[in-house]
Amino acid sequence: MKALPKGTPVDSPNFDVIIAGCGPAGATLAAELRLHDVRVLVLEKETEPVSFARIVGLHIRSLELLAMRGLLERVREHGRQRPAAGFFAAIAKPAPEGLDSAHAYLLGIPQPVIVRLLEEHAIQLGAEVRRGRAVAGFEQDDDGVTVELADGEQLRTRYLVGCDGARSTVRKLLGVGFPGEPSRTETLMGEMEVKASREEIAAKMAELGGIHKSFWLRPVGEKVYSVVVPASGVSDRAESPTLGDFEQELRAIAGTDFGVHSPRWLSRFGDATRLAESYRVGRVLLAGDAAHIHPPTGGQGLNLGVQDAFNLGWKLAARIRGWAPETLLDTYQAERHPVAADVLDNTRAQMELSSPEPGPRAVRRLLTELMDFTEVNRYLIEKITAIDIRYDFGEGPDLLGRRLRDIDVKQGRLYDLLRHGRGLLLDRTERLTTGGWSDRVDHVADPTAGLDVPCVLLRPDGHVAWIGDDQRDLDEHLARWFG
Repeated sequence: MKALPKGTPVDSPNFDVIIAGCGPAGATLAAELRLHDVRVLVLEKETEPVSFARIVGLHIRSLELLAMRGLLERVREHGRQRPAAGFFAAIAKPAPEGLDSAHAYLLGIPQPVIVRLLEEHAIQLGAEVRRGRAVAGFEQDDDGVTVELADGEQLRTRYLVGCDGARSTVRKLLGVGFPGEPSRTETLMGEMEVKASREEIAAKMAELGGIHKSFWLRPVGEKVYSVVVPASGVSDRAESPTLGDFEQELRAIAGTDFGVHSPRWLSRFGDATRLAESYRVGRVLLAGDAAHIHPPTGGQGLNLGVQDAFNLGWKLAARIRGWAPETLLDTYQAERHPVAADVLDNTRAQMELSSPEPGPRAVRRLLTELMDFTEVNRYLIEKITAIDIRYDFGEGPDLLGRRLRDIDVKQGRLYDLLRHGRGLLLDRTERLTTGGWSDRVDHVADPTAGLDVPCVLLRPDGHVAWIGDDQRDLDEHLARWFG
């Protein structure tokens, strides 16, 4: 941590939480905190939002979480749905039938659009966003964190959360290790116009597509193509590639540059894979790319960060509101760190399967055959889309620790009842009560609810915290999760 000058005033906090970074994770976290009237400031070092319209995919679990907060319809207007298939190493297999979700599809949406929608949602709920303001230093004590901005201004907050990306200033100042592997390979990606005919491009793709899995040209408009091509070396990701870089690498791989011109946006990504050793040190926490980075294969990065924010938001708010059990905030790392580690492992595996070398190509052919078995295909899709996650809540039925799908209840749909970020007791017995926890846990008595268990206690992130029908047992679990 950068030490602030001696005599730095330690006044009452200006904010409850300062978030560094207004990307998907930061904006989502701000909104989740505002549901509980937490005073939130989001600091974004960039003066303007990113303009290039790279398409990202929202996976099933992220769509479910957006549905829980009443955001899905607004977001879906700007996206394009396609089947939940072909994610793992881009192996083309159909979506398995009967995925356990009311939102079993992928939503493709331009990244600037989803970031804008999430930021607007946070602001509508009362979050303050300041652009062109970067965190330069901070010092924490028993009562809070003093944050210094690049222009010298100092702010006081109870907690600081770094959502400031792979090169996170907050993580570096915090001194948290970021072990893993640096990039060994690099891939160029962008959208641009081409002069070559569709027939010429299709023929070249048919010739090379079976060998180079990280090479493609896909139409996104009349003469506009999404272009992905392996690079011959590894460069500084902070420097954007040029059109000349694309021309050079296309000629090296395909023998032609297809007449690419007029780029809409250009970027590069590597296969660096790193995971923060700790997600929390005292009153400073990490989320999103500040906590984990990995190659984009499978399209999991943005989703992982947004899901971090949904896990952290209600827990941090509970701490600030004064009712969190002592260990509640510790469950953020306990739950999310293993999830990120699993994502890093599956992206490592997918990157190996994209290699043009004979060994990985043989393994890819074998896995392609295995994915014809429905359960293998289902297992991989559920892993990529994060609907297979089961947090360790102790011994109990398989549903314990898992997210509950959006089911019909007498008031409509279950997820509509979670819009305010509170816990929920779904009671089919009609004889239980939330008692002294009614200010933070809603109670829905519905014997017709589509469950095969008597009652469930849901956390604000939709995960099942308790299953049963005994009031005393329920009270113990209400105290465990809700103070």
